[in-house]
Amino acid sequence: MMQRILNVLLLLAFVGTLGLHWLVRSRPSEPNREFIPEMVRTARYNAYSANPNFPDGKTLQPPEAGSIPRGYLPAHLRATPEDAIRAGDTLENPFAANDAAVLSRGKMVFLNFCVPCHGRAGKGDGLVVQRGYPAPPSLLADHARKIKDGQIFHILSYGQKNMPSYAAQLSREDRWRAILYVRSLQNQAPTAAGGGQP
Repeated sequence: MMQRILNVLLLLAFVGTLGLHWLVRSRPSEPNREFIPEMVRTARYNAYSANPNFPDGKTLQPPEAGSIPRGYLPAHLRATPEDAIRAGDTLENPFAANDAAVLSRGKMVFLNFCVPCHGRAGKGDGLVVQRGYPAPPSLLADHARKIKDGQIFHILSYGQKNMPSYAAQLSREDRWRAILYVRSLQNQAPTAAGGGQP
């Protein structure tokens, strides 16, 4: 008995829904009903126009403290010698050393950004040096071979001595690729004795 009553109620609800659907059916000559018109037609403000919705009256707002721009992962390092060592101990190259595409891109980055000072072979004899700029250390020297990838990444990101930071010119990935290319140069060259500080 109870099941029969439930079935009748469900049938009435279904018929009622069909009736409502017929009543509010779309009519091409009439616009659709808008229940929340503000959601359909919101006020549009240009980037530099005044905006009454914010206390300072500006449309462009500064990012919240601690915001991270899309595509940027902070390394939580500072431009200090201690953090350079910490980077060497904690950061690892995300790319495989035998990836041909990575090495090809790393070579291109090296040729465009590193060769002017370090030279094509990484010996520290680039054109800038030949014109009087202080020579950087050879990337083939024993000391340069012993530096960990993370510390080299720190040097590329924050600079060291006469070498400026390349963080603004090179993406994080391209810095890692360039490091792998430098490692390939080191592997191809005979071990050099001595060498300066990188």
